[in-house]
Parts: sequence; C-alpha cells; structure tokens
Amino acid sequence: MIAVIDYGVGNLGSVKNALDYLGLENIITSKPEEILSADKIILPGVGAFSDAMEAFLHLGLDKVLNQCIEQGKPILGICVGMQMLFEGSYEYGYHKGLAIFKGNIIRFDDTSYKVPHIGWNQIEVVKENPLLKGVHNEHVYFVHSYHVDNSLFSIATTTYADTTFPCVVAKDNIYATQFHPEKSGSVGLKILKNFGDIR
Repeated sequence: MIAVIDYGVGNLGSVKNALDYLGLENIITSKPEEILSADKIILPGVGAFSDAMEAFLHLGLDKVLNQCIEQGKPILGICVGMQMLFEGSYEYGYHKGLAIFKGNIIRFDDTSYKVPHIGWNQIEVVKENPLLKGVHNEHVYFVHSYHVDNSLFSIATTTYADTTFPCVVAKDNIYATQFHPEKSGSVGLKILKNFGDIR
C-alpha cells in the first residue's frame, strides 16, 4: 500500500490516477495511523514552499514522516514535496524545510529566461538507482521557479536558465523528483512503477 500524503497542498488526483493505472494499491490520507501502516509514502506538493511547510507542520506530519524514514519505508517527494525535504527555501524570504537532505532551494535567474520553468525538458541520469531503472536521458514535465542548490544527492540533472540542477535525488530509502512523474507520460509512469517495485 502506498500512502499519498494529503496536507491540502498537492496534485493528489493526478498522482492517484497514475498509481491506479499502474495497479499500485494506494490511499490518499492525512491520518498518521494510515500513513504509518503503509508500505511506501508519496509526498506531493504544488504552490509556495512556505504554505506547504506550514500546512504540513500544522498537521504534525513531520513527525510521522520521520517515523516512516526510521522504519526504512521508501519515500518519494514530488515537486514542492521534493523541496520540503531540504534544509530550507529562499522563496519569499527564508523558510526552514525538513532538513532530510542537505541544501537549499533557490530561484532561477530570470534576467534572460522566463521563470517559472514550465514544460518538457530532458533529464540526464548521472547515477544508477532503482528509481530510474530503464530511464535514460528522456523528457519529463516541469513546473517550478526554484531549484536545489546542492548536487550531493543527485541521480539525475536537467538544465534551464543556464543552470544545471538536480531533478532527481536519492539517499537511502528516500527519493524525490523536481518534475511531475504523474504528468510525464510513459517515462513518469515507469518511474512510479519503479518506486512501487522498491522493497
């Protein structure tokens, strides 16, 4: 069972539809007991970092997520859900994140490029990982104005606004994508299936 965490900020319907299509049993929930009893966790997210963190902390889900990490459950952050796993974000001031990964979230330079970065962009796989099994340098769908400033945990990168940045990170049982796999066609479905196959 995959628990898709519902904290009022996330593309829940599209994530659930993709998991249903793949035949992966899942539940959208904010209940700690349901999250803790699941085999895997997806942390989605859209919108502003500070709003997402405030909603997440208000529900006490940071403690629940840390318990899941300690139990070794596979966890997948998506978009803002990925950014929340880092130390903090400079979106509208500085706001602390969950600090599971080292690094911060910074804005693209919009001097010569349109920001946000919206649309299909090619990724480059830089490190083998079960999450990216069968995925090569393919195109996926992005919607974001901010990106990770630390490539220490990067397993795939992409380039926009003259900046190459991590778009997939991994550490132990924790994975995250800056792009939306649930909106990335067959490539995204492959990534979600790989996550479902991780034990």
